[in-house]
Amino acid sequence: MRRRMRWWKVLGLAGLAGVAASGVVIARAERRRRAYTPEEIRARLRDRHAEASSVSPADSVSPADDDG
Repeated sequence: MRRRMRWWKVLGLAGLAGVAASGVVIARAERRRRAYTPEEIRARLRDRHAEASSVSPADSVSPADDDG
């Protein structure tokens, strides 16, 4: 009976460690996201839009869609 209780404790501690690690990752990503200035965000969005707009329609057709 005592051995079964130990597994629950280990499992609970592992879950707690996982939640704490997830919180750290989320907080770090949030700090990184907030570090951008509005001008930097606009510039990045413009670059991504220009890149997405430069893709030709022929490039977006997958081989499975080809009838030939």
